[in-house]
Amino acid sequence: MKDRMLVFAGSYAEASDFGVYVYSLDEITGALTLLHQVSGLKNPTFLHLDAEKLKLYSISEEEADGGKAGGAVSFRIDPVQGTLTEINRRMSVPATTCHIQKDDSDRFLIVTSYHGGMVGLMALEEDGRIGETLDVRQHEGQGAHPERQTQPHPHSSFFSPDCRYLYVPDLGIDRIRAYTLDAERQKLHVHGDTVLHAGAGPRHMVFHPNGKFAYVINEIDSTVTSFRYDPETGALHTFDTVSTLPAGFAGENICAEIAVSANGTYLYGSNRGHDSIVVYAIDSNSGRLSFVEHVSTEGRHPRHFALTPGGRFLLAANRDTNNIATFRVDETTGKLQFTGHSIEASKPVCIQAAYFSVSQ
Repeated sequence: MKDRMLVFAGSYAEASDFGVYVYSLDEITGALTLLHQVSGLKNPTFLHLDAEKLKLYSISEEEADGGKAGGAVSFRIDPVQGTLTEINRRMSVPATTCHIQKDDSDRFLIVTSYHGGMVGLMALEEDGRIGETLDVRQHEGQGAHPERQTQPHPHSSFFSPDCRYLYVPDLGIDRIRAYTLDAERQKLHVHGDTVLHAGAGPRHMVFHPNGKFAYVINEIDSTVTSFRYDPETGALHTFDTVSTLPAGFAGENICAEIAVSANGTYLYGSNRGHDSIVVYAIDSNSGRLSFVEHVSTEGRHPRHFALTPGGRFLLAANRDTNNIATFRVDETTGKLQFTGHSIEASKPVCIQAAYFSVSQ
């Protein structure tokens, strides 16, 4: 057997157009090669990859009762051919969604609705088939920003390393809401809130591999906030906030994705406006961040990026220039170097990558 790196991309697209793409990654050159593309989904803008089970899950935009609603779609992955076959699709919540996440037990999917201000829990069958929506939790409130925070805007959901808690950064109310998942009753229960500084706009978060620290990237004010994680209580204790932008930058900017290297040494975040990846070194004892560099994403509006398994490459999805650019990662310094390879893709906004074993 040998391993093959496959890369999956979601995008903004009409249902009649291609919206989900499958690529192979050449780990010598960093070049991407298109293997398959799927149509039939409107705005499959976020994907969740379960490489072990050969499954891919996507959000989609559906029409319901004259309005827009969320949908969830499951695919079976053929790692040899690099193709996707749809398993099924279901309506999720009564508003469009922006994020999808699977729980560790493989029994549930969690979808997040930015425009609807809600989080939905969906059933997941053993064969990857998506079941009914089991529970929906509505957020309330508003934040300090007069335009961006007039209502709740939950943007994503992430499980703690021990899977005891589900954290939902809410851009609209400057809070990270923690839930517990009651598997027996198939319900989400509010556990508590972590309050961020006014006008932050928390979007995505990531836990450090050591399980002691967590980091959230704040979309509105272009910062990263650091937390100490208490696994007993589920509390996130804020201890630092740093800017994602260079000193003196006066242009408009909003942040998007955040990731930590597998060895826990470096953290990466994307800037839309400055159109860069910011790189920080992580102090192993304190968890504090120190600036390393800014690197152009070789395009505009990097809404998402991904570090490949093994950490040798970073792939940046540039929505407004319709391209995915690949960068080599220096494991010693954390710095990025553009490989010279960039592949055209229509409005790419999500990247997922994994190794798959295929027969020789």
